[in-house]
Amino acid sequence: MKKIKLDIVGLSYSQTQSGAYALVLGEVNGRRRLPIIIGSFEAQAIAIEIEKMTPSRPLTHDLFKSFAQAYHINIQEIIIYNLVDGIFYAKLICTDGKKVIEIDARTSDAIAMAVRFECPIYTYEFILSSAGIVIEGNDFVYLENINDPHDEKPMSTASGNNYSSLSTEELKTKLQEALTDEAYEKAAKLRDELNKRKSS
Repeated sequence: MKKIKLDIVGLSYSQTQSGAYALVLGEVNGRRRLPIIIGSFEAQAIAIEIEKMTPSRPLTHDLFKSFAQAYHINIQEIIIYNLVDGIFYAKLICTDGKKVIEIDARTSDAIAMAVRFECPIYTYEFILSSAGIVIEGNDFVYLENINDPHDEKPMSTASGNNYSSLSTEELKTKLQEALTDEAYEKAAKLRDELNKRKSS
């Protein structure tokens, strides 16, 4: 079966399931999007790697990466290979340079590993045909608009409202505290406010 390459194009708080996030994968050079509902922990794990934040202690996916690299194991690609009763199935294609091994994984965990190993994500036509959504125009949420469950607006617009009254030093202190507490969504907002001040 021919593989179809996907990119991560969006991640936002799910409007349909409490405490869950919608991860949107997009067909490379195509208009179809594959939305997948994932848990908040996995959403954080994906977001902080994409945003290049450094947690105070390694997260589970960071530990797995360090463990794999210590034994010279690399993830070559991720394949979302099946869809049964609304559940996506994925596998990691791994190699130690001598042999290739496929490891079954939850799709959210597989994608969290893909962003860490900077490896491609693939799926098959029958999955995109049955679960994909065709997008007209550019109507999808970008990663910088990761929503906090209690925010009514995307992070990029909410950040100014929440932290604009703080000084730059206070923002830096709060950013460090948020990273120490592993409050990565809050840290992203603080970082956005700091970046906005640098550019203005």
